[in-house]
Amino acid sequence: MGLVTSMLSRLHGQPESYEKKSKYRFGRTLGAGTYGIVREADGPTGLVAIKVILKKNVKGNEQMVYDELQLLQNLQHPHIVRFVDWFESRDKYYIVTELATGGELFDRICEQGKFTEKDASQTIKQVLSAVDYLHQKNVVHRDLKPENLLYLTKAADSDLVLADFGIAKMLDSSDNVLTTMAGSFGYAAPEVMLKMGHGKPVDMWSLGVITYTLLCGYSPFRSENLQDLVEECTSTRVVFHERYWKDVSEDAKDFILGLLQPNPDDRWTSSQTLHHKWLSGETATEHNLLPEIKAYMAKARLRRGIELVKLTNRIDALKMQEDDPENSDMQADTASPPSAIATTASSQSDGAASGSGPSEKTKQNLEKVKGAIFREVVLAKVREMRQQEEMRKEVEEANKQS
Repeated sequence: MGLVTSMLSRLHGQPESYEKKSKYRFGRTLGAGTYGIVREADGPTGLVAIKVILKKNVKGNEQMVYDELQLLQNLQHPHIVRFVDWFESRDKYYIVTELATGGELFDRICEQGKFTEKDASQTIKQVLSAVDYLHQKNVVHRDLKPENLLYLTKAADSDLVLADFGIAKMLDSSDNVLTTMAGSFGYAAPEVMLKMGHGKPVDMWSLGVITYTLLCGYSPFRSENLQDLVEECTSTRVVFHERYWKDVSEDAKDFILGLLQPNPDDRWTSSQTLHHKWLSGETATEHNLLPEIKAYMAKARLRRGIELVKLTNRIDALKMQEDDPENSDMQADTASPPSAIATTASSQSDGAASGSGPSEKTKQNLEKVKGAIFREVVLAKVREMRQQEEMRKEVEEANKQS
């Protein structure tokens, strides 16, 4: 059977590794990035995540795909998502990794009845151990953020794993610097935003932002445009507002201050940070952080409502439903998108592969999408108001119980 598949692949002009694709049954879309999508699939080892990258979207930059492959194959750590396999077709690259089914960090926390500062210290310790492992191998992740911190399973004692190595880089030496803009808004270090050249310290800055947010439910830097954010990160000291930080230990604040140093040379390294006493959990308090984290997630869900629209449009813009023999693996199955958007997203691809420019039908569909986006934003705002009211009641109830 394998020989037949291999021969058929070659007859269709497919690379030799393409025969591996037949081993996987593709399922729902888990997310979309700049160059492709991530889909769930069932394979020989069970459920996996497969990143599907359109070759035309990385034309001239194929090395970034090979870099990610080389990186993932050389990483073996309990808190880093495990590489499984890879293959390619004429038009796409496929990177297979283990599937983390336990949910994102903040979503998982919200499902718990309680989450204390001590719990937070042990959570950050897991992330830091993964970062230290990377740094020992001269690898910089460059995109540390809560969305890339996933629980491996739904079990209560599940490991937390670091995922998405799409923009991670291997340094040529320990003092090598990178110059390209990389990272996510709000988590990127000042030297990245200023294009000054960066290295391992950028991961430590991002970890500082994550730790701060985990302990109070809001970001230490809240500017909404790049220029103001750079100014805030470089010239403003980190503030611990009394109302939210009065029950958090001094060791936790010291830990954060060591990471949120504007000058990367002053920032603690991963090996230094691993020895900080806050990570032992002995000085961390039993203060319940859940109300603040739930309030943070209520705001995040508003952003995600809008991001869902962008996700659907991005999948369409990437032409996930191209008219080729491998069409089926690229069909977008986003998590319950608004019906108006789902309909226009699928119909926009009509004639898109012809290269003749947008048809009249496509233009009409774009107008429908604009209307759908407006409606979704309004609905998201209504949901946010409801969530705020629910959150207010939850906080009041939690205060009564405490």
